[in-house]
Amino acid sequence: MSLRQRFLAAGARQLGHPSGWRGRLVGRALNKGNRTLVEAAIAATGVGPGQTAADIGFGGGVGLGLLLDRVGPTGSVHGIDVSTTMVDQARRAFREQCAAGTLTLAVGSMTELPLVEDVLDAAITVNTVYFVEDLEAAFRELARVLRPGGRLVVGVSDPEEMARMPVTAYGFRLRPVDALAEAMAAAGLAEVRTEHLPGPPVARHLVIGQA
Repeated sequence: MSLRQRFLAAGARQLGHPSGWRGRLVGRALNKGNRTLVEAAIAATGVGPGQTAADIGFGGGVGLGLLLDRVGPTGSVHGIDVSTTMVDQARRAFREQCAAGTLTLAVGSMTELPLVEDVLDAAITVNTVYFVEDLEAAFRELARVLRPGGRLVVGVSDPEEMARMPVTAYGFRLRPVDALAEAMAAAGLAEVRTEHLPGPPVARHLVIGQA
């Protein structure tokens, strides 16, 4: 493996599982790069004051703050990420909200969520499904924690455009948007639909389903 290939592979690993000081830098970059898509995903959930929402794979945490604003002081937010670095960083950034109980943070994967059944009114996960092997199992787990009528919104960058990015050759699973929608429906979510969001810098998509 060439030096360039090793660099790209290391970058891909950090994007999928940020760790250490490099992971903290990745988290900041994710906040900037993902913000527009996170905002669109949250808007598509329709979540509002007094409700309970989650950001699964929250990365740098931009979605946590936006969800807290949406649900207000009478609502609650769960943040779950596979990275202890990201969870620790979020605990520092949202110390007051964690102490007040409006934000709960935990280490966990999309296929094994540390949540009881029927607890969420809404859940988002943005630019995470590339790192999930069994997508249908992940969507079944997300469906498990949604209340009846709760909404799941998955945000992704356009797979064709991502395929042209060298880093995605190292561990990314780039699936067609229709395949995401089919997996969501197969997992038992209803009224599955997709929305296209034009760039720049790249086109993006939302896949939306309801429990």
